[in-house]
Amino acid sequence: MTAILGVSAFYHDSAAALLIDGKIVAAAQEERFTRKKHDYNFPTEAIAYCLREAGLSPAQLDYVGFYDKPFLKFERLLETYLAYAPQGFPSFLQSMPLWLRQKLYLPRELRRGLGGAYTRRFVFTEHHESHAASAFFPSPFEEAAILTLDGVGEWATASYGMGRGNKIRLMGEMRFPHSLGLLYSAFTYFTGFRVNSGEYKLMGLAPYGQPRYADAIRRHLIDLKDDGSFRMDMSYFNYCQGLTMTSPKLDALFDGPPRRPESPVTEREMDIAASIQQVTEDIMLRCARHVHRETGMKRLCLAGGVALNCVGNGRILREGPFEDVWIQPAAGDAGGALGVATFIWHQLLDRPREVSGTDCQAGSLLGPKYSDDEIRTYLDSIGAVYQHCANDAELCDVVSDLIAGDRVVGWFQGRMEFGPRALGSRSIIGDARSQEMQSTMNLKIKFRESFRPFAPSILKERVHEYFQMRPQEDSPYMLIVAPVLDSQRISPNGHAAELRGIDKLKPARSSIPAVTHVDYSVRVQTVDSERHGRYYDLIRQFEQKTGCPVIINTSFNVRGEPIVCRPAEAYKCFMATNMDALVLERFVLLRERQPNAREIDREEYLAQFELD
Repeated sequence: MTAILGVSAFYHDSAAALLIDGKIVAAAQEERFTRKKHDYNFPTEAIAYCLREAGLSPAQLDYVGFYDKPFLKFERLLETYLAYAPQGFPSFLQSMPLWLRQKLYLPRELRRGLGGAYTRRFVFTEHHESHAASAFFPSPFEEAAILTLDGVGEWATASYGMGRGNKIRLMGEMRFPHSLGLLYSAFTYFTGFRVNSGEYKLMGLAPYGQPRYADAIRRHLIDLKDDGSFRMDMSYFNYCQGLTMTSPKLDALFDGPPRRPESPVTEREMDIAASIQQVTEDIMLRCARHVHRETGMKRLCLAGGVALNCVGNGRILREGPFEDVWIQPAAGDAGGALGVATFIWHQLLDRPREVSGTDCQAGSLLGPKYSDDEIRTYLDSIGAVYQHCANDAELCDVVSDLIAGDRVVGWFQGRMEFGPRALGSRSIIGDARSQEMQSTMNLKIKFRESFRPFAPSILKERVHEYFQMRPQEDSPYMLIVAPVLDSQRISPNGHAAELRGIDKLKPARSSIPAVTHVDYSVRVQTVDSERHGRYYDLIRQFEQKTGCPVIINTSFNVRGEPIVCRPAEAYKCFMATNMDALVLERFVLLRERQPNAREIDREEYLAQFELD
């Protein structure tokens, strides 16, 4: 037996992943255990979970890998500070203590984090090698092109190459400070959202605006080439030398200073979002076409933080030259832990890789699960009132009735998801046919901005009946955006064309209005019986009762909170919000039947989590 632990840490989204004889046994982000969003600290609890799942101790590990090379990253930081001196001195003073105390001594930190019990070697891969490995090795392809698009690792900000069998080879890269990820993050900052967290919001805001700044971005900010590479005019940006992402020079180009966080979102921010999204999609398509020309491959694997831009992914799939695309579900830094572990197994140890036609990531359901006995003991300890369903058929009958009755349900089942998306294990679900459900979930359940869209979960065999996708097309990880079919659309009345900004939300646009964005797009999750089991059965039961094979699926958390991991967190979130029901495995709790349950103070609960 060969046990390999992969670790990512010390930037954001720390995580751990464990392989045993090449099989992915467990993977999880540290934030799910510590309840600190995007936790960057050493993933002590995530590692402990992975080892528990396999019944191993740190001493039984054969290899431990780390997802980047700290000395190369430190070299880049020092060269950047020297290049901009003395401007970068405040940033230098802020970052150096952590480097000198911790990041430069990673073997020591790793050994300490493993309790001193692991005495073998550590393996360090380059950041984009880890991303590339996470993209290709778990994929369903025997051979494929690889494209990684990120903020920055050591020096590389993007890379491309190819994978065949059990080997990957990187062929080219783009280098810091020129970066698609950092460009998009700069606009995340400028529109008042948090960097490394609010990029989803920027993407969701884009359809409300017009891309009237796109030409200005192309003309002033970047020199874009046909192959997708570009150089940035760094006089408009401040991330090399300062504590902000943009410089005052950018203000004049975009009609004023950056939006203050939590202030009202105006049409200017919507237009800026539409503009940078359009430019980003153009760059992603150019990169994909270049990689196709260089590799001649028919299939593409994607990873890196930019690969979470599911609108751009959808355009690559529909408009790009590749026949098929697979995207790592944990495409950001968390996935680097899985990448380095698979790199060690296949690339370094030269172990074979078996391809079966589906990916080997088990639906990315790689986190902890909880037994009925554990859940019952917890519920009894807090005085909760519940119904326990005898079997899955009874459970799905009860819950599908709740959804069809316009109830909002917290759905907690099986193993927790690895990656930023809730995929039907730690989800809040509802009726996609409800016109009010999007606003209800955003404002009364999630306590977040009303403009943010929700994703549909749809039976895989029905996907082509609702969306512009091929029959049985696979999108289990919610990483592809597709248009709603014309046959499912509803033409808004004459006044709808005059609506601007957030008011565009008001008219229904399709037969499933709660998941149809203002531009008729949807972020699709296909659900199949093999990977999703009980979740598939629930949606099928809902379809039998309503004729609709689609429900809303959003992550089980409130704004700023990591997705729930344990039953106690699910219960607290349920009681602190306006959810109508909570389903923990086969236990069903209704809000109105909880008179003796411990009260959860909503304001106190929400105050635990920093706004993202």
